[in-house]
Amino acid sequence: MAGIAASRQAEAQSADAASIEPPATAALDEEAPFLAENTVAMDKMMSGMAVKPTGDVDADFTAMMIPHHQGAIDMALAELRYGKNEQLRRIAQEIIVEQQQEIAAMRMALGQPLPPSMPVPTQVQPRSPDLKTAPSPMQTHMHMHTNKDQSR
Repeated sequence: MAGIAASRQAEAQSADAASIEPPATAALDEEAPFLAENTVAMDKMMSGMAVKPTGDVDADFTAMMIPHHQGAIDMALAELRYGKNEQLRRIAQEIIVEQQQEIAAMRMALGQPLPPSMPVPTQVQPRSPDLKTAPSPMQTHMHMHTNKDQSR
């Protein structure tokens, strides 16, 4: 009887241990949407940069750099949707603006049409429920510029 009781206790402990999700797995589950979006952005960027040389260095350079910059924009958008660190979210906003400007400058330099405009990065709403009480990206962006203006 003691052997059966010990066996049942071991089975119960094993079942309990299996039902408890380790923190690393829980974190990965929470991060899964970000990772999926980021993987799509990386794959799109890498395939976009795989350009067959045309003999025109300038055209080849922009053909590779524009997808590279767009990849940075797409990854920054994912950070804005899922990230929680306000400093990194501000950096992501800056990346979006700067990379859009550089894409436009490269296209203009080659006489290409400008890309369609995108919403301002402060219009991207986070998908994390933890940020409901945090300042909006617009409030953060306005505060950031107000502080810069006051320091001049």
